[in-house]
Amino acid sequence: MKILGIIPARSGSKRIPGKNIKPFNGKPLIWYALNAAVSSKLLTHLVVSSDSQDVLNFVSKYFPLVTLINRPSELADDQSPAIDYVIHSLDSIKETFDLVVIIQPSSPLSLTEDIDGTIQLLLNNDLADSAVSVMKLDHSIHPIKMKTMEDEFLIPFYEEEKGRMAAHDLPEIFVRNGAVYASRIATILKSRIIGNKCLGYIMPRERSIDINDPIDFAFAEFLTMHFK
Repeated sequence: MKILGIIPARSGSKRIPGKNIKPFNGKPLIWYALNAAVSSKLLTHLVVSSDSQDVLNFVSKYFPLVTLINRPSELADDQSPAIDYVIHSLDSIKETFDLVVIIQPSSPLSLTEDIDGTIQLLLNNDLADSAVSVMKLDHSIHPIKMKTMEDEFLIPFYEEEKGRMAAHDLPEIFVRNGAVYASRIATILKSRIIGNKCLGYIMPRERSIDINDPIDFAFAEFLTMHFK
């Protein structure tokens, strides 16, 4: 079984310039994804796809066994689909893989066990075409509680609450946390990362931060001081 891990690290973050190499608790943000991925027992090949020479230089110096892929600028725009850099990575290393796994550097609290857990979940189920990391949605933002407003009156957005206000009254809802995506190669070759039969690997809320803006960044650093 050949399993490719891809850490995407484009340079063009608008909300946090230089995000992937910005110091996070003393180390560049991308270090955490790299550190977790190189310890994986299931990944057989690991690459970093980036259009940033600073990122590529850092990886080359501190993680010399990781393959570097210089991503073309046209595949590194903030509107570029993720499948594009995945296909480019596969084309660049010219090897055949059974699974492709994306490990996001914007989720620095993810652990090796989250990477391998997501992969193993997919390997254990022959009916599934993909698996992703998820977190349980807090009951305070549960879809049943969502409202629209008409003339200052609250109107149910999805359905009536019908008295279901406490957490134990509501069905569990999960959302992708953006940390890990695992796909069978057949799914990738259909230009998809998430297939129709996708499994969910549950991660705890305190490790599910996805850094997109300065507030996320500061909150993630706060969490590392309280959840070790």
